[in-house]
Amino acid sequence: MRVAAIVPAYNEEQTIGPVIEALLECRRLEEIIVVSDGSDDRTAEVARRYPVKVLELEQNVGKGGAMKAGANETNCEVLLFVDADLVGLHTEHIEALLEPVLSGRTAMSIGVFSEGRRSTDLAQKLAPALSGQRAVRKDLFDQVPNLERSGYGVEIALTQYAERHNVEIVRVPLPTVSQVMKEEKRGLVEGMRARLKMYWEIVRSLRI
Repeated sequence: MRVAAIVPAYNEEQTIGPVIEALLECRRLEEIIVVSDGSDDRTAEVARRYPVKVLELEQNVGKGGAMKAGANETNCEVLLFVDADLVGLHTEHIEALLEPVLSGRTAMSIGVFSEGRRSTDLAQKLAPALSGQRAVRKDLFDQVPNLERSGYGVEIALTQYAERHNVEIVRVPLPTVSQVMKEEKRGLVEGMRARLKMYWEIVRSLRI
């Protein structure tokens, strides 16, 4: 099965480069698609320095909409989603995340941080369903309704749909991988505001 990596990104010029570099090192990937979700920084510019496809959305449509837009750009049978603000991502992490799906063991796997930063490790141990690192068969992804308006609730929507349809979700440890916190990227006030928006969209997705 062919694999397309999709990286939804909103104002991630500082971290998008190393994430793309890690993806480019993985030979299992057929294509890499970066979706700049209405970014007003140099995210798209940085991404275009690499041999990847860059989809630049004029307006910010939210994470779910960006993931859906990226998925619509590929015919690959498997989709690999990774966040654009990851730190410590390597080829072995990508291959481990893909293995349960490519082997036919499951239609969806979720990456869970471990042995990285205490804050991000704890958050994923408490709520692994919120992980943005996952591999999923495209035919399953395409069946999930309302993803384009789910925002940060997209991971919950994907997880719930899989569970309702008796899809075993395999959790894959991602040792030493972490991500930059919103408060670190945007400052305390703006970061907290973005975090509250994220929580609201997650709660809202439970009712979609």
